[in-house]
Amino acid sequence: MIRAGREHLVRTLADLAEQQGMQPKSYLNAAPYAAAGFPVPISSKGARTRLYDAEQVDAYLQGKPVPPLPDEDDDQDLLDRRECAAELGVSPRTWDTYKLRVAEHLVEVGGVEHCPRGIVRRYRALPRTPAAPSGRPRGAGDPVPQDQLLEHTAPLLDADPTISAARVTDALGVHRDTAQTALLRLRADRIADLMGVDASLTAQQAARALGYPAAQVRRATAHAEAVLRGRRAASYLARVTEALHREGWTATDAAPELQHPADDVCVAAVVLDGPHAPVPALVWDERHGWRTALSRRHPLGRGAAWPPAGDGIRHLVPDTTTPDPTDLVAALTTDH
Repeated sequence: MIRAGREHLVRTLADLAEQQGMQPKSYLNAAPYAAAGFPVPISSKGARTRLYDAEQVDAYLQGKPVPPLPDEDDDQDLLDRRECAAELGVSPRTWDTYKLRVAEHLVEVGGVEHCPRGIVRRYRALPRTPAAPSGRPRGAGDPVPQDQLLEHTAPLLDADPTISAARVTDALGVHRDTAQTALLRLRADRIADLMGVDASLTAQQAARALGYPAAQVRRATAHAEAVLRGRRAASYLARVTEALHREGWTATDAAPELQHPADDVCVAAVVLDGPHAPVPALVWDERHGWRTALSRRHPLGRGAAWPPAGDGIRHLVPDTTTPDPTDLVAALTTDH
């Protein structure tokens, strides 16, 4: 997080590279920020963009003791996406659906969207009434943009846990299949959130506790269980990405986003965009493990089907679905 009153001290990796007279790619490859004693990022663990405190970095580069940051929470602390979600006890994806309610308070620092801690805390007290529909009137204009669909649907679900896809269609002017998909994702995330808080709950019990009718959540309960498995796999995937980043094969060391091409399956793709990367991308499937991919733009392929080995596709460390990151790196550097 960015402690209150310190946003002017935020530095990105690009800022640190410029400060030390290096090109960003050279700085990433050299990774001086990984040296022992270098200040830890102020961004949340797993964040795609690393942010640092300039006062701490300057002290380190000058050989001085790194000063500690304030350790008392303040309503003016700026929280990133993951931290906002943690403050509310929900998933980051669920926070994405909530933030429309506090959009006027969001600020961008270091290219990353943040929200003041006090605003996040006050969100719980906001009235859960449906937001005014900003989609098209029926028969005119454009539908709600895909990237805004969840944030427009979430208040409707807040107001009525039993809402149907037909009613979302009436409110937002989107296709019924689109509305159904939005409700599926929202309900699954919230079921998973509740199961994460109380591990004794089954998906069906969590759905009932949230007021979701059984007839509406058959797919959502299966999806919620997959969402939970994906969250548990996130730390492993982050360690893999960190290992690939250390090799200089990818510019990011953050865990890839979990995807669910089928309700009950978790997959993820890591694009290898480094200049000496051995393959364009890697794909992880919870059922099969790791494989190489031929496309950076579409690494999963149609329907995320698991392709046979050959024609540039390699199955890596096939005897386990979660090989040690060093074993995965070794498999990628071995010629076949």
